[in-house]
Amino acid sequence: MSTSTTPRFLHPFAAPARPAFVEVVRGAGALLWTADGHELIDAMASLWYCNVGHGRGEIADAVAAQMRSIEAYSCFEPFTNAPADALAERVAALSPVPDARVFLCGSGSESIDTAIKLARLAQRLSGHPDRTVVVSRERGYHGTNLGGTSAQGIAPNREGWGPLVPEMVQVPSDDIEALSVLMSEHGDRIAAVISEPVQGAGGVFPPADGYLQEVRALCDRHGALMVLDEVITGFGRLGRWFAAEHYGVVPDMITFAKAVTSGYQQVGGVVIGQAVVGPLESDPAYLLRHGYTYSGHASSCAAGLANLDILEREELLDRAVPMGRRLADGLEAIAADGGIAGVRGVGAVWAIALRPDQNAVAVRDRMFADGVITRAIGADTCTFCPPLVTTDAQIDRIVDSVAGAVAP
Repeated sequence: MSTSTTPRFLHPFAAPARPAFVEVVRGAGALLWTADGHELIDAMASLWYCNVGHGRGEIADAVAAQMRSIEAYSCFEPFTNAPADALAERVAALSPVPDARVFLCGSGSESIDTAIKLARLAQRLSGHPDRTVVVSRERGYHGTNLGGTSAQGIAPNREGWGPLVPEMVQVPSDDIEALSVLMSEHGDRIAAVISEPVQGAGGVFPPADGYLQEVRALCDRHGALMVLDEVITGFGRLGRWFAAEHYGVVPDMITFAKAVTSGYQQVGGVVIGQAVVGPLESDPAYLLRHGYTYSGHASSCAAGLANLDILEREELLDRAVPMGRRLADGLEAIAADGGIAGVRGVGAVWAIALRPDQNAVAVRDRMFADGVITRAIGADTCTFCPPLVTTDAQIDRIVDSVAGAVAP
């Protein structure tokens, strides 16, 4: 009989030997409560995803109603279901990609691996079988499946797993010249360039002015596909349905997850433009040999539809920019007083850069004790991604908590 005191649940992105964790038992709007009664402002929307806030009975009711009809059934040929069809139609219509189709899966990691596979497949079907290289940016986070891990621009996340997927190349984050040189020298082998519009888990880094437009131009010039990883930015985080609209680019594929359901159920997917759809549809007899057990899961898609209803009805996208500006103004005031090294972000996703004498985990822990959740990234960054329902008073409380946590 084992005498281990560690929990049986092996937690993600956690020390396996950690003996105890904080149990969250309830949520309402931007607030959470732990098992010991501690009230918290969720300044991270859980993990960048709960845009409509916690405790939405409308979404729970939609999922329950679907489950009472049928919880799910495989969408492998020849089957489908109404919620999956409706969610795909709706996401395609909201996206800036013309005549798009939508592949549905269960997570952002699955959506990234899907986009990588589809990029290579579309190039082969278009007569370019040597185009297998996928280019990503340093600091980019693209999930933790094997393909996404291989495309990681966060070095520690790539270490220790043995050989990764070959022909994955990283370039410096905002160095368009480095990408231009790479594509000039190896453009005939590049299948796609994948990029987060705003690098989130790497520390919240918006792109340099014009960077994404220049990536689009380079992809067009060299025959590569442009993939935007909008797992964090999709569905309102920057005040538009997709960050592609905010930055004025039209990619060939957009990966999404998180806020499509605000985390109430697990849905991910890829918006797929005609540069990929065309080759897939060119042969009526062609069979796409890719998919997941839960692709188009009916109950999960019902959650997505209900979540989109809330985002639209309550006009929550219009809340993102003013909410983010209030948060940024408060954080920038702390930086101006020398309390932190700097502030960066856009829309409703922000980060503070700490001074060398400060530590992100210590700041996180002080804020938690004060009733606010932030996420520590490395030793020098804390991030903020509040639900779009967060009130002005709660935003001010977040700022006050930061000020207290970084004080000597």
